[in-house]
Amino acid sequence: MLDKIISFFSFEKISNFITWFDGIVWGLPLIILVLLVGILLTVRTGMLQVRHLPRALKYMVKNEEGGKGEVSSFGALCTALSATIGTGNIVGVATAIVAGGPGALFWMWIAAFFGMATKYTEGLLAIKYRTIDENGHVLGGPFYYIRNGMGKRWGWLAKTFSFFGVAAGLMGIGTFVQINGISDAVRNYFDPNNLHTISIMGKSYSLAIVLTAVIVTLCVGLVIIGGIKRIASVSEIIVPFMAISYVIATLIVLFANVKAIPDAFVQVFEGAFGLKAVGGGAIGVGISSMLNSMRMGIARGIFSNESGLGSAPIAAAAAKTQEPVRQGLVSMTGTFIDTIIICTMTGLCIITTGSWNIGLKGAAVTQNAFKEGFGFAPTLGSFILMISLVFFAFTTIIGWNYYSERCMEYLTNGNMKAVKVFRWLYILAVFAGPFMTIEIVWNISDIFNGLMAFPNLIALIALNGVVAAETKKYFDKIKERKLT
Repeated sequence: MLDKIISFFSFEKISNFITWFDGIVWGLPLIILVLLVGILLTVRTGMLQVRHLPRALKYMVKNEEGGKGEVSSFGALCTALSATIGTGNIVGVATAIVAGGPGALFWMWIAAFFGMATKYTEGLLAIKYRTIDENGHVLGGPFYYIRNGMGKRWGWLAKTFSFFGVAAGLMGIGTFVQINGISDAVRNYFDPNNLHTISIMGKSYSLAIVLTAVIVTLCVGLVIIGGIKRIASVSEIIVPFMAISYVIATLIVLFANVKAIPDAFVQVFEGAFGLKAVGGGAIGVGISSMLNSMRMGIARGIFSNESGLGSAPIAAAAAKTQEPVRQGLVSMTGTFIDTIIICTMTGLCIITTGSWNIGLKGAAVTQNAFKEGFGFAPTLGSFILMISLVFFAFTTIIGWNYYSERCMEYLTNGNMKAVKVFRWLYILAVFAGPFMTIEIVWNISDIFNGLMAFPNLIALIALNGVVAAETKKYFDKIKERKLT
């Protein structure tokens, strides 16, 4: 009897179920919903992500004076970017291109373009409906713009979002994926052949993975115990430095493969629409290829920039500002930086070096691209990629801790004891992440991301009229020179 029970709950069956459920959650309905919401908000805001991007970039580095909140607008953006610029930009892009072909990068662009309008809307609503108590403690995000914007009868939807937000932070995008990406990159660099191992509960692990788990867990604990102000201060230092350094490194790789860049773009557009398969007469294969490319590109694009997910507005709500539209514009720049710039650079590195179709997985794909690009010093290229991934993923861990703690705070009606218990569970989850397989880790993250998105997207649709009105009012003031 026991053997039958163990067989029923076998690892293989659990893994197959998770893969199947991931396909259900991230099926065509959610992909279409994400795109339609982005298109709706793009229309309602008058293609704001194109017309007002320069203003948004100006606001990004110019903090508003006299606003109420816990951190500066730039600090809130860096906290949001710390959570979005992570393994999605390195491992996520690689996973998308390996599974969906180069065309997945095109669909990441599409998701990002419309996602900028979505992220703008989330930031605007976060400020408009946030709460600030007598001690100056700020709490805002989808749970509040659902309850306060849509009405108290929708409180169950706010709780649903909070529950999935807690789960996503604890068992997905916030912990398992990030630390798994860090440990994998460290092992690939220091111990690629698993020559130095240690046995834990009867299973052998590379010593590099175990040491990484211990060191990163300690560092995470030291930061997150300090709360949003410490998270923001750390993010303001690390995020700009790591983003600029990574872009410079990718430019070196692309310069080394400059002749392959035009062909890379051809592969992207052919793969995005299945043109190569259609050209060969296999229309059915072409459509299937296009849908797979679309699914992987949009899913990984949302995983990377989190537009529509509802996570970033939790950080935006803490910004010192009085203008919802202004913070919406600042929030919008996060998607531009994360996907249009950083994910594109990573994707082009992978495609120009041909690293996506040689049988590698996860971080190893991008790591190989950097080795090829740094032909004059392949070890240096591999080291830069490893360090970038460590910093990217580390900041995502601390950023997502803030998100999931705020979800827990709302879910438990402000029970701070429950929040503190959750904080320690989060730290334990970071430690456990390296010892899980990469396929299950990514599938679990995809599932919780998708489940978080549903209640948030419903709210964005319901409140699009509020967003349109606030946007018009703000830019009318600018025309009248009442604002700058």
